[in-house]
Amino acid sequence: MKNDCLFCSIVDGEMPSYKLYEDDFFYVMLDRFPKCLGHTLILPKRHAMTVFDLTAEECARLMPLAQRVATAMREVLGYTGLNLLQNNGETAGQEIMHFHLHLIPRFAGDNMVIRMKTEDPAPKDFEEMAEKLCRLIS
Repeated sequence: MKNDCLFCSIVDGEMPSYKLYEDDFFYVMLDRFPKCLGHTLILPKRHAMTVFDLTAEECARLMPLAQRVATAMREVLGYTGLNLLQNNGETAGQEIMHFHLHLIPRFAGDNMVIRMKTEDPAPKDFEEMAEKLCRLIS
């Protein structure tokens, strides 16, 4: 645990939360400052700052758990859409430096907007980027 980590304090029971689920790897809770009712967070019980710090096993378990939680949320809330949001590092908007996956229910007319700037790279830029990434991913 990181001494000044809010999420570690919650996982360790030192701070209150609205816990929905817990297993050996993850802690699931309602976001205390939700974007809408039902906004849920999944966080690893082990302190990991970003997606780059998760173990392969944590990564393998994360999405099946997210799907399970999202399905339960949909049944209870009746939402028609869902945003999965995960920020890594301050420049990406991460506010608490402990990995967490947001599950944000969406409803028609909810007026919530997630904006991302669109770019228009030249085909040459796409080709160069794809070539570099393919080499590293393979």
